[in-house]
Amino acid sequence: MNTPNPAMTSMEMVLITGMSGSGKSVALRALEDAGYYCVDNLPPELLESFVALEHKHKASRVAIAMDVRSAASLPLVPKQLLALQAQGMAIKSIFLDASTDTLVRRFSETRRMHPLSRVNACDTHRALVEAIEHERELLAEIREQAQVIDTSIIRSSQLQTYLKTLVAAPASRLTLVFESFAFKRGVPLDADYVFDVRMLPNPHYESHLRSLTGRDQPVADYLRSHPEVTDMFSSIENFLGQWLPALLRDQRSYVTVAIGCTGGQHRSVYLVEVLTLAFAANWQTLKRHRELDALHQHPT
Repeated sequence: MNTPNPAMTSMEMVLITGMSGSGKSVALRALEDAGYYCVDNLPPELLESFVALEHKHKASRVAIAMDVRSAASLPLVPKQLLALQAQGMAIKSIFLDASTDTLVRRFSETRRMHPLSRVNACDTHRALVEAIEHERELLAEIREQAQVIDTSIIRSSQLQTYLKTLVAAPASRLTLVFESFAFKRGVPLDADYVFDVRMLPNPHYESHLRSLTGRDQPVADYLRSHPEVTDMFSSIENFLGQWLPALLRDQRSYVTVAIGCTGGQHRSVYLVEVLTLAFAANWQTLKRHRELDALHQHPT
């Protein structure tokens, strides 16, 4: 049985995994900019030796990317992470995901071959969609234990910002992530819970509120004036209040709660803001606004 090693508590590790084409290279660049020593495509068999070496060199922050190119040894990773955590190491595991349609488009645009396209030495090939779905199966267990970021429709600069926010968050047994989104652009793949608030009064139809967002006071005042908005807030708050303790007992590290409206500008943004404020007193909380963040990021 592993026992805590006081020296190991001085090192923080971020593990980046995810689907091929989901943005792992972008993520590593963001972590490198944030001061992490980064290693791409480290074979899982070398993880413990790498950690020992970096500990000897007194490294404080390391980031490792692993992907399906190490498919044969990926099943080792969950137990390795548990062993390192038992020794006192702070580990944040982040899984980058994207819709199959998005991944197909990205591979088609770059004309790269998917790492699982080739089946055997006889040069038998899988169809791209088949390779992607096979990859999902191989990575399912690792995804289950990680914080998921859906990169399907976000820009590289958004991904970098989200990642830096996640790794900067204080160590916590459970972090609650509130995310607003527009249903017209798809439901986030990283959501653990999705709440549809499109039935609530829509500030879009008030000409003086249309150009504002749910973070602006006039919109907040308008929404607070409608009892059904308050009822929705209370329903979500009560649901999470009842089930978060059970998720904590289940050793969950992150729970992502996605709130969706039609355009991702008013109602969902407002509810993410007030829910984050309500839960911040007792839980580690983060918030992000998928559609609004995209408007404020520079193209990359």
